[in-house]
Amino acid sequence: MGEQIAFLPEIEQEEYEAFKDKFKPKLTTDDCYTPPKVYDAVADWVAKEYNVSRENFVRPFYPGGDYAREKYGPEDIVVDNPPFSILSEIKRTYWLMGVRYFLFAPALTLFTPDRVPVCHLSVGATVTYENGAEVNTSFITNLEQTVVRSAPDLYEKIEQANKESRDRKQQPKYEYPDSVLTASAVARFSKYGVRYAVARDDCAFIRGLDSQRDKGKSIYGSGYILSSRACAERQAAERINVNRWKLSERELEIIRQLDQK
Repeated sequence: MGEQIAFLPEIEQEEYEAFKDKFKPKLTTDDCYTPPKVYDAVADWVAKEYNVSRENFVRPFYPGGDYAREKYGPEDIVVDNPPFSILSEIKRTYWLMGVRYFLFAPALTLFTPDRVPVCHLSVGATVTYENGAEVNTSFITNLEQTVVRSAPDLYEKIEQANKESRDRKQQPKYEYPDSVLTASAVARFSKYGVRYAVARDDCAFIRGLDSQRDKGKSIYGSGYILSSRACAERQAAERINVNRWKLSERELEIIRQLDQK
């Protein structure tokens, strides 16, 4: 789709991305693949809290898997993020099979009328899953007899792990030099009431910079390289939109004294 509208340079990339997002399939809780750091934080907490070994943890909820047909050993504990839409079914199935579990669950609908013994750990940590969905997450388990409880230390571990996962995924930000003019840069002049124009002899059309080629990048919507004169005019135009504090006469005198040293 990006190639099809590349001839519309007046559309800023942010607007185009928002337009494309309208056609993306909506994220559901059944599509939530757990970030490794978040899963490790939860698994470590479970191992310590219930004095069990991570070697016995199993994860039957994977694409194409059938949790009900899995062969569970007597020491196995399911520590996983299941499809939230069939959570009630999963609880009944595991109760009938005698399988121990500690499962991710939606925080806002955590309390449901259960016909099987289950403990609700109301944690309410917002987890950013691998598909980008942000879900307010809590847990259910049959590893204890309590009906409902809080878990402040688990909340802290998840928050830290989630932060580390987000930081790891942050993309580097790039800025173009002042001598490269993009359509979005000129649009900002229009937005803030700044008049700016470039003569044909003061610019050259480009689709990308040489430094972008190694990274497989280009200028979205193309751009222009400016002459030194046009670049200086652009810098002057941008300064018009900057609100700067003014120095008082006393502060100017300080500068004069500093200059004399």
